[in-house]
This record gives sequence, structure tokens and C-alpha cells, in this order.
Amino acid sequence: MDVKDVSDGHALNMLIPRKLAKTATKSALKQLEVEKAKITAERKVQEDLLVMNIKDLDGISVEIYGKANDKGHLFAGLHKPEIVKAVKEQTKLDILEDCIDLKEPIKQVGEFDITVSVQDKKATFKLVVKAT
Repeated sequence: MDVKDVSDGHALNMLIPRKLAKTATKSALKQLEVEKAKITAERKVQEDLLVMNIKDLDGISVEIYGKANDKGHLFAGLHKPEIVKAVKEQTKLDILEDCIDLKEPIKQVGEFDITVSVQDKKATFKLVVKAT
């Protein structure tokens, strides 16, 4: 949710009819600020909960299954959303995608140490990727 400057034709013919954008009126800008504040507050609450529960995450093992060839290469790389989903399903802990330190998608079967950083706390868990 941002304020962008686009051409009148693009806004009137595509963005506004598809409800992808609104005209930047005073009330729309005020509503945008309220929504941004709400999202920021919700994220802060989620981070605080994760800080309290980060000890539970440290040292656990989470399994993910993916289709792989006979050499162990995954057909589709594992990204942060898939890891977050697996952690939630197996441990009932909500973690934010932004908190996971993953430089590139996982494209191999095996065991990986995944670090989660929230504020000044860190935890590491083992991600076991298995072929289906």
C-alpha cells in the first residue's frame, strides 16, 4: 500500500476500474495511514509473540516433502512461505517470512540449518527435505 504517481490514462482505464488503485483524496490518504498503522501494530504483536516462543523453535526438526529427481534435485525450490507453513503445521508456532534467514531457495534434498532472527534473538532449527 503506497501512494504512486501514474498517468491519468493508466489510472482511469486500468487501475481504478479493476479496483487496484484509488484516487488520492484526503480521506483515502487518511485511510491508508490508518491501515498502515494497523499493519505495523499487528506485525509488532507477532514479533513479540515470536520473541517469547523462540526458545521452543531452537533445536527442533521440521520435515518437508518435495518432488525430486533421482539425483536429489527438487523440481521446485523451497521458499520462505513453504517453510513458514511447515513450521506452523508441525510446531504450531507462527513465524514471519521476514525473520527467516534464507539467502536463496532450497533446491536439494537433505538437512539444512535455518536461522530465525527476531529483534535481538536468534534460533536455529533443522529443516529436513525429503523426496516424495
